[in-house]
Amino acid sequence: MASLAAKFSSSLERAGSNEGWTGSTSDLACSSRNDVVNVYPKMGRSRLSFTCEENTDMSSPDRRRFLQQAASAGMAWGVSSVFGGSFLCAQTSPPNTSDIVRVYVDSRRVIAPLDRNLFGSFLEHLGRAIYEGIYDPGSKLSDANGFRKDVISEIRQMEVPIIRYPGGNFVSGYNWLDGVGPKESRPRVLDKAWDSINTNQFGTNEFMAWCKVVGTQPLMGLNLGTGTPEEAAALVEYCNLDQGTKWSDLRRKHGIAEPYKVKNWCLGNEMDGPWQIGHMTATEYGMKAQDAARQMRYVDPSLQLIACGSSGPFMPTYLEWDREVLEQCYDYVDGLSLHRYFTNAPADTGGDTSKFLAMNLSMEQQIAETVAVCDLVRGHKRSPKQLWLSFDEWNVWYRARSGDAANGHHQEAPHLLEEVYNLEDALLVGGLVNSLLRKANRVKVACLAQLINVIAPISTNANGLLRQTIYYPYDWALQYARGSVLNLLVESPTYEVVKMGQVPYVDVAGTFNPEDGKVGIFVLNRDLSKPHVLEINWQDKAPGQVLVSNVLTGTDLKAFNTFESPQHVAPQAFAKPSTNGGRSKFEVPARSYTVIQWSA
Repeated sequence: MASLAAKFSSSLERAGSNEGWTGSTSDLACSSRNDVVNVYPKMGRSRLSFTCEENTDMSSPDRRRFLQQAASAGMAWGVSSVFGGSFLCAQTSPPNTSDIVRVYVDSRRVIAPLDRNLFGSFLEHLGRAIYEGIYDPGSKLSDANGFRKDVISEIRQMEVPIIRYPGGNFVSGYNWLDGVGPKESRPRVLDKAWDSINTNQFGTNEFMAWCKVVGTQPLMGLNLGTGTPEEAAALVEYCNLDQGTKWSDLRRKHGIAEPYKVKNWCLGNEMDGPWQIGHMTATEYGMKAQDAARQMRYVDPSLQLIACGSSGPFMPTYLEWDREVLEQCYDYVDGLSLHRYFTNAPADTGGDTSKFLAMNLSMEQQIAETVAVCDLVRGHKRSPKQLWLSFDEWNVWYRARSGDAANGHHQEAPHLLEEVYNLEDALLVGGLVNSLLRKANRVKVACLAQLINVIAPISTNANGLLRQTIYYPYDWALQYARGSVLNLLVESPTYEVVKMGQVPYVDVAGTFNPEDGKVGIFVLNRDLSKPHVLEINWQDKAPGQVLVSNVLTGTDLKAFNTFESPQHVAPQAFAKPSTNGGRSKFEVPARSYTVIQWSA
């Protein structure tokens, strides 16, 4: 008798993911065709019903003060505030009690084409991100334009596809006209968001020139705090029209003949937050975003516009803000933003690394919940348009976020938010990369916040740059995640996490590039004490040779890099796995993130 596979046939009664579960599993026991199997996960009360079918294919105030008050009131950023005590794991495989982690790969089964903008980044006029970061005219390492040549080389090599600018909280008090025209005429301005002096020596035209040099695209942020829709449309005209209008001619007067043709624009930043300059209600913001979108599209109908979503699950208005905003502007925008910073602080994880390394699954829950709200409003409006998401601020951040680390004291380029990242931070960033890949069907833009010096993978000093630990998983995603995201079936043993339920020890994501046949597999081992053996089962065809095999691991989860010891935490060569009989088998170390790329 042909093998029987249980295939999903009915919806979840109360699923953790609002998108539902799709796919198939190969090892649920069925006695005959059309048997119904009910599964009740430990993590919640959702009932999953499967119908057995014959199937031989087995592949199937200020922000800082607000956050401190929120934490003391129990609105921690941890998963407990998101899930209310239950959590449905993102990897929908049956429990695996063996030591072997089985991964089923079929290049015909994909989640979505991978938009390269999923691995963008962010530069804000904050601390040393711009000044002393990418722009430092007095440095021996800078070119004639004042751009740091070492940073240019690094970003060009990384191939960062899109970079958000100029903020962030900064943008809600920024007048873009202060940063264009002759530099000697530009005003020195107090940035009230970070209590810092902005000299305005670096502005829109400098950023566009820098983007061209490093080979990236701009994601332009707009001031919808103190700014107006008319001023937003004027910036579009300045950037995108050729000539013959007030603002396009001003750009040409400033020495820029060709328009920039900027495609992607963010309509404000975190306008739900009481720390935000110009904070307003959801309805007020939604109407302002609608007006700005209309005026901007009168100038350039080709724009892709991103409305400002909730600042995160810690907000008391989480999701309700998104719904109210979209009720006003759904028809005028293309995407909705999400933000999230992950912490291993006592209030969130109790300092428990095993819980911290599971936090990427809460990112997936946040995405699913936000998608559900977008689709709810779409249904209300009976709109044919489906919104995509822009996760345009995400990272680990919890140490350098208060006191002098977040207050510029009226200084130029103060050292703000200069988080020092350790090994466990890098492992979670790897998990967050995996989560973004798995949600690539709806997340089309995402920005690691930020890029240089400020909560960043790269730090600079007068003599060079430093790759922090989180650089490596981010760079691996940029280099080896290409083509389409694979819909993997992963069978992994699990462990219990308080208020999250059962979490897989091993988290796996992958991509397949149909253009060259390369496969990339990204593996997070959350197990703090044990290595795990992975068995990759190639369902349609076995791959060619291993092109890349690297691992990031170590015995000290708190280890970090410094300018004096820049390789303290760095990738190590990983034994290239062999493939026999359609299977590749290898062992990943405890506390590790691994990338392997195969040729066709």
